[in-house]
Amino acid sequence: MSADTATAGRPWYRSGTVHIFAGLALGVLLGGFLPQNQHPIAYELFRFCSKAFIALIKSVIVPILMATIVTGIAQTGDVRAVGRMGARALIYFEVVTTLALIIGLAIANGLRPGEGLPLRVDGHVALATPPTGWETALHAFPSNFFKHAAEGDILPVVVFASIFGVALTRAGDKGRAVFAFFDGLTQVMFRYTDMVMSLTPIGVFGAMAYNVSHMASGHVVDGVEVRGWSAVGHLLAQYARVVGSLYLALVCLFAFVFVPVMLLTRTPVRGFLRAIREPAITAFSTASSEAALPKLLEEMVRFGVPRRVASFVIPAGYSFNLDGSTLYLVLASLTIAQAAGRHMPLSQQIAMMLTFMLTSKGVAGVPRATLVIIAGTCASFNLPGEAGVAMLLAVDEVMDMARTAINVTGNGLASVVIARWEGSFGTERDGDAA
Repeated sequence: MSADTATAGRPWYRSGTVHIFAGLALGVLLGGFLPQNQHPIAYELFRFCSKAFIALIKSVIVPILMATIVTGIAQTGDVRAVGRMGARALIYFEVVTTLALIIGLAIANGLRPGEGLPLRVDGHVALATPPTGWETALHAFPSNFFKHAAEGDILPVVVFASIFGVALTRAGDKGRAVFAFFDGLTQVMFRYTDMVMSLTPIGVFGAMAYNVSHMASGHVVDGVEVRGWSAVGHLLAQYARVVGSLYLALVCLFAFVFVPVMLLTRTPVRGFLRAIREPAITAFSTASSEAALPKLLEEMVRFGVPRRVASFVIPAGYSFNLDGSTLYLVLASLTIAQAAGRHMPLSQQIAMMLTFMLTSKGVAGVPRATLVIIAGTCASFNLPGEAGVAMLLAVDEVMDMARTAINVTGNGLASVVIARWEGSFGTERDGDAA
């Protein structure tokens, strides 16, 4: 459960989303009135708020990935155990998330939203030469788990956790104590992450104020130095380009993937949109998929998905079918690369896309989990992940709302598709489903 879920039913002014937007607006105002060159102490305070929050996010990466991947595979990793419906669901999830990644690649390369964004890496940090495809493949195999964990090297950690989870399923009764440990670790890490994410308004405030303060002190645009609010306006225009690129990509995902899937499965488009409307609005307003889960299950069963299908496919989709978040991963990472002036050849982009296909499965239920994945994966590809996340954090809430709504919509559609595939759609409705 995320912090936004926990605040459901409270007055609007106590909503985490309202606090985040307030932090964003306050960051713009204070950053503009306190430019770096005139108020260096304020600038360092803004930087501290942003960097401290990012450091806490980084502390989540290894334990949450290890715990959730091991427990997830131990519970459902054997396709023969989950049966025909599980196999079909996994196939559908992988096809749709791959299409989402491709759309993210296309939009990022076409619109290049990262160009002109203020990405600053400390002077002592040097970007290494990009690894070859063979080096990337070899690097995926873990040689020393603790070394990879200490360095925040995410890909080998994911591979190790996946193999460990499969081994745990084969250990039988002797593995119960190990599974109980990782299951408990998962629950503790969710609570830990909730605590970290409750500081998101401060992190957003710091990130926005930090960037605005730096830009307001003066920078060069098209060969002309601009200062003050003119520079702030330029920064906000650059961020608007990033946000607009994501929203366009999500619209393309819905129009060119979701709608054709509905047509191919003979799912009434208007009827599905009516059924998904309330869960999607809940997800958008809270930026929390978990907040929408009970209503999503209820509406999909009412729409015609048998309860046994909905109760299996939708929760599984929270781990394997995060379409909006998956699309954002590649779009955000290429935005960071563009802001850093790094050219990534198509082979490297595809390698990154394959990495995201693995890493996006490991942190279901973690609020703003994409920041965790981006920070780790960018480092694996020699991109300034920490600085990039700090750059994107200022507008992450606005983007998180949209991608969360698409996640919920995609999982609702997945339950309909699997019910159609099973030939059971419409066999249970309303009271019959109970």
